[in-house]
Amino acid sequence: MTAGRDRLDRQLDFLLEIDQLKHITRASPIADGSRKENSGEHSWHLAMFALVLADEAGPGVSIDRVIRMLLIHDIVEIDAGDTPIHGTNIDLAAQARAEARAADRLFGMLPPDQAVALRALWEEFEAGETADARFAKALDRCQPPLLNLASGGGSWDDYNVTLDHIDTRVGKPARRGAPALWDRVRARIKPWFDART
Repeated sequence: MTAGRDRLDRQLDFLLEIDQLKHITRASPIADGSRKENSGEHSWHLAMFALVLADEAGPGVSIDRVIRMLLIHDIVEIDAGDTPIHGTNIDLAAQARAEARAADRLFGMLPPDQAVALRALWEEFEAGETADARFAKALDRCQPPLLNLASGGGSWDDYNVTLDHIDTRVGKPARRGAPALWDRVRARIKPWFDART
């Protein structure tokens, strides 16, 4: 009974700890533009993207794994913070080290079997090489442009983003995991950028 209780306590402590993800403010606004999205909301929204857009996934993609991946992909932001995709002067190596330390601490709170499994899933997402990870990353890239468009520009104005910048930083990984979805998202956002030039 003690081992089971210890396991359950570790799981509950982890679940309470990750509630902090709701305090991590992202660069993108929510769709109505009234405030910035938090990372907890972002993770939930992406899980819904995977559920609803499952037919955009390539052959062999496990939507169940993608949803699990998306639910945990930003947990490290609790310690490492969010790195806006359109930010400048970001030390990517330092950010990667901070995220690895955060993954050690946060996933390490769980019972060993869950810690290993969830850490591996997070690392798979970060590497972006499997079909599941490519689709998950594509969804992660497609959601913010839709929110920015819905809110009238959102973080695009804050960071002086151009369509070329979007094509490079967002479009390439999105197209790699969900080409038809990215083509549709790009077609939706292009008029906003055309109107600015």
